[in-house]
Amino acid sequence: MPNEGDKAADDSPTDLPCLEKLDSPTGSPPTASLSSLMELENCVSNLSLAHEIVVNTDFCFKPKSPPTDSLEGRVTEIVHRAFWDSLQEQLNSDPPNYDHAVILLQEVKTMLQSLLLPGHVRLRSQLDEVLDMELIRQEVDHGALDLHRLAGYIINTMASLCAPVRDPEVRALRDLKDPVKLLREIFRVLGLMKTDMVNFTIQSLRPHLLQQAVQYERAKFQQILDKQPASLDNTTAWLQTAALEEASAIRARSDSPGPDSRGPVSATAVLNRAYMRLLHWEPQDQKYPETVLMDRARLDALGQRLQVLVLEASVLLLINAQCGGAVFSLQGFVGKLRQSVTALLEGSHTREADLREALLGLGETVLQQVNEALSDQGGAALPEESRDLLKGQICDLWKQNNPVRTLIGERVQGFLQAMLQGGPAKRSPELPVPLRLVIAELAELGTAFGRIVHFNRTVFGPFYAPILRKLLFPPGEAEAGEDSR
Repeated sequence: MPNEGDKAADDSPTDLPCLEKLDSPTGSPPTASLSSLMELENCVSNLSLAHEIVVNTDFCFKPKSPPTDSLEGRVTEIVHRAFWDSLQEQLNSDPPNYDHAVILLQEVKTMLQSLLLPGHVRLRSQLDEVLDMELIRQEVDHGALDLHRLAGYIINTMASLCAPVRDPEVRALRDLKDPVKLLREIFRVLGLMKTDMVNFTIQSLRPHLLQQAVQYERAKFQQILDKQPASLDNTTAWLQTAALEEASAIRARSDSPGPDSRGPVSATAVLNRAYMRLLHWEPQDQKYPETVLMDRARLDALGQRLQVLVLEASVLLLINAQCGGAVFSLQGFVGKLRQSVTALLEGSHTREADLREALLGLGETVLQQVNEALSDQGGAALPEESRDLLKGQICDLWKQNNPVRTLIGERVQGFLQAMLQGGPAKRSPELPVPLRLVIAELAELGTAFGRIVHFNRTVFGPFYAPILRKLLFPPGEAEAGEDSR
């Protein structure tokens, strides 16, 4: 069994998108049955889980443990302590009371049975024989129960079933003599082993699920759509906005002659534009499209990283313009500069006030590094006028409509669109200097973005097609075109 323990995610993983409950459509019956609602929620849950397993290679589970300083954590600790203290009192009584211990042994047996594979025929038979609950109850009645003997067998069985990562924890069980502490630790380690088994099963299923993922997700979404016909409303609005923007862009190009200046609106161009909008999503504009909801967390993360790259490239462009290529050509200068830019800008783009403050600090840091680089090569420091100008230009990048930031954003946008249009087989288009300084990160981001887009289009293409057909070819337009021939 593979070692999955170190890279496990939470029982409700943070890269798992939080599927919003679909709003009740206005045309749906007001008295939907509880069973149908539960069936719909199960369908959404299964779809989300299958999608996460397919697209997130690092997806796995770990036992849920609430923060110790939270109310849930404190309540959990109190309840657990009370339970084990009660068990301690029962075992210390004279004669010992084994009622709770027998119940725990039954639960241990059930947990061990859940870890057995179909080929563990002999082990399953031995488990039934040693942990024969009827026999154990008879031993309790006659005062002949040997709890340590049973615990020793349980530990040996755990050792034969656990993943290598659990070997030290299972070995540590042998050193425990107090029966309460021993049982408590057995339950804890068994919980970890069950998690390992789940993660091993996920890894085993992933190659098979990949082969069936497209059809499975499409069928599951169709089930949701059958139960809630309004489940494509947000998607329709999303595509409609992209279609209007694409038509507007075509009209703007028609003013300047060129091979791409005229022509009908392409469904592929609309989809690409729609996906690009997800990297710059404004929550107040509209609700997130249902068909991309499961990838929202990933797309939001890519969008945030993209904003940081645009700011980085903008700063580098300004420095290059003020200081010239001589400074940039110095060994190690660009690497050190980029580390400072990344560290100071990371996480500051979400609020304009934070970004402005970060850019102020960045201006000071940049000037210090530039002057150090100039001094190292025997040159004079930047004139005060140039220093003030560069610092002011860097600070002004906090504005959304800043010309440099806008220019870099457009070039980066074109780069990503070219990657979408070219597909995985086409070489990624290059950016001019100094944007090439971030080309590796940008290409990596574009590849991750393209992978999500490709899978989404493959799964939901049949749902997008009729929507795009209505948007791009309104009723009567095709007939009018045919009559005019």
